[in-house]
Amino acid sequence: MATAGVAYEHLDCSVAGRPVIAGKQFKVMHLIREHVAYGWSAEELALNHPQLTLGEIYSALAYYADHREELDRELSTSEAEAERQHAEPRHRRVADRLKRRRA
Repeated sequence: MATAGVAYEHLDCSVAGRPVIAGKQFKVMHLIREHVAYGWSAEELALNHPQLTLGEIYSALAYYADHREELDRELSTSEAEAERQHAEPRHRRVADRLKRRRA
């Protein structure tokens, strides 16, 4: 789907690949992660982010719909990186220390 020249009301897309909610510097990717991970609808996202309007959330979801392949790749890459970092010994030591404190 060609989306060249598409403007998303409520979004600031001036930084390539890093759109934010205009005037709030709230990352669109944050909403997309919650939408994908938890299956939250626009209304559920609005309940969890009362600082955002439904219009802003729908603009973010429209952006996701238009750029789904690219954003899904980015989500997958960031998840794999988080898992890789979590498996590093230096991170396991910290996690183990925190678990012992809770016990």
